Amino acid sequence: MDHSRAPVLEALSAYHESGQTPFTPPGHKQARGADPRVRSVLGDAVFVSDVLAISGLDDRRSSHGVLEAAQELMADAVGAEHTFFSTCGSSLSVKSAMLSVAGPGEKLLVGRDAHKSVVSGLILSGIRPVWVDPQWDAERHLAHPPSAEAFAAAFAEHPDARGALVTSPTPYGTCADLAAITEVCHAAGRPVIVDEAWGAHLPFHDGLPTWAMDAGADVCVTSVHKMGSGLEQGSVFHLQGDLIKPEVLKSREDLLGTTSPSVLIYAALDGWRRQMVEHGKPLYDDALALVGDVRARIATIDGLHVHGRDDFCGPGRAADMDPLQVIIDITGLGTTGYRVADWIREHHQVNLHLSDHRRASAQLTHADDGATTSKLLAALRDVAARAADLRPAPHIEVPPPARLRLQQELLPRDAFFAATEQVPWERAEGRVSAEMLTPYPPGIPAVLPGERLDAEVLRYLRTGVDAGMVVPDAVDTEVKSVRVVAA
Repeated sequence: MDHSRAPVLEALSAYHESGQTPFTPPGHKQARGADPRVRSVLGDAVFVSDVLAISGLDDRRSSHGVLEAAQELMADAVGAEHTFFSTCGSSLSVKSAMLSVAGPGEKLLVGRDAHKSVVSGLILSGIRPVWVDPQWDAERHLAHPPSAEAFAAAFAEHPDARGALVTSPTPYGTCADLAAITEVCHAAGRPVIVDEAWGAHLPFHDGLPTWAMDAGADVCVTSVHKMGSGLEQGSVFHLQGDLIKPEVLKSREDLLGTTSPSVLIYAALDGWRRQMVEHGKPLYDDALALVGDVRARIATIDGLHVHGRDDFCGPGRAADMDPLQVIIDITGLGTTGYRVADWIREHHQVNLHLSDHRRASAQLTHADDGATTSKLLAALRDVAARAADLRPAPHIEVPPPARLRLQQELLPRDAFFAATEQVPWERAEGRVSAEMLTPYPPGIPAVLPGERLDAEVLRYLRTGVDAGMVVPDAVDTEVKSVRVVAA
């Protein structure tokens, strides 16, 4: 296929050149109706390219097949059989994939380190999750993706499960043994969904971890806005094999997706694919060389430790890791990742990616260079030199990994829609949660609807919020009270 083409961008250019006059949405009519104060911030180009996908970018019947052509090029670029664009992020894409595999009351094997969007999918669909435990690093209080053996054991216990869902890479950059997990699933005649939201770049350089389609996965969900050049909410999901029919996957996306997709997001997805096919290899040659230098420089800063393969990969841990996720252990500074991230943002205007009780991270992409990484390194050196100002850090009561695993008493859907009451956190022990409680980022729920709360997890969340943890999906975001199923 001709990857010098970008069908969405070409159609948008043709729309501008032909002087179309819209009597359709959007109501700003090519920026003319937008408030000048808004235009001064966003610029007119955003509005001028914000057009309808049908009866705008394409004709009323979509006869030029603009979107279809762009999706076919994306599939060809990464070796998938089918690709679908989403303008609602991977949160929608992963729900579409789940609904293509299982229906209400049916079982789906799900890694317990799944993102909150997966749990939302369980609530909406009524799918019955069979949780597969991650591989816990008790020393570092960190979860790596579940092993293939764990999925095999789950299939042996639940042979009626309709398929499996695994998250890889995690927000910490650690990767599952996808080839082995796929082999387990396919031996059972079941499809595997990979939530690869953090892996949009993986197909474009052999120095990066193996991506899901190459490992044999049936559906792969990717957030191009995370590690690629897409706009926020730009996502794609890829399909191969015959265990999931493309028309089923498309119909599930139609069920959940918007009827007013953003052409801006489509155009960015289309242009990113062309960029990666034409320039991805040299761009990631440079990015990998840059991140190697950055990692080495951070390692020379007193009190900081950069996690590498020796920490994260091996038996009982991850199968691989993405080096572009620079995970920094800051326990040597005697403070928390929350305080480090907040201090660096305030004093250096540098935004770190995720933070927790003992880590902070910097996400590098092909867009970074010596100028951006110099700012990062300067900020890290400065915070290390001033760490005394960030002490003493509030103590966070982190339970042993096994104690973080709560008992599922009700289906997430049943608990979420049950009659509920709000109780003080001190009196929530033993009650069944009716809400998700999710430290964010990375967005992996500590508590799910339907799980029975215990004192240790409640103290973890309560002390975590006091130390800087953010739990945005809780009814009470300070976790001083919790929504539970009514007694």
